[in-house]
Amino acid sequence: MPDKTTYLAEGPRVGIRHFTLEDGPEFTALARESRALHAPWLFPPGDLAAYAEYAGRLIEDPTRAGFLVCTLDDDRIAGFVNINNIVQGAFRSGALGYGAFAHAAGRGLLGEGLDLVQRYAFGALGLHRLEANIQPANVASVALVRRAGHRLEGFSPDFLLIDGAWRDHQRWAITAEMVPPPPPSAAFAQS
Repeated sequence: MPDKTTYLAEGPRVGIRHFTLEDGPEFTALARESRALHAPWLFPPGDLAAYAEYAGRLIEDPTRAGFLVCTLDDDRIAGFVNINNIVQGAFRSGALGYGAFAHAAGRGLLGEGLDLVQRYAFGALGLHRLEANIQPANVASVALVRRAGHRLEGFSPDFLLIDGAWRDHQRWAITAEMVPPPPPSAAFAQS
């Protein structure tokens, strides 16, 4: 069983922790196994060089925060939630990116992890707003943020360059005031 002090927050089945470079072999193997699940929405790094660059940005860049969603019973990576384009000051906002790996898909693990990340972002990171930009046909992703309490705020044509084309996106967002108090069973780190 993993050392519980490595988690920033825990729910009933998952904990969240920051990316490390040492997670590369597991992460990339899971990304390769999950290509059919992720396409055409998401393209996580599938080799160690790409992972090192990707994780390095999440680890070093103060405008990004990356979280691995891991199952508590074995510390296996179930998915990831990243907060990109973090802006402090009066805006205190960030953009969400996330994905579940195939072995964990459909089990509610990423939803539990997203809830933990949102609470961490609104607490320890001091953010006020998180936004998720989702291609309208990505039904699973829309359902995930809807369950997490996000509201649909608009539509952005040709918003992001994905897989060589500019894709339309829906804008979903949540603010700190929209999140109910954590359940008594959730544990959050103080730092």
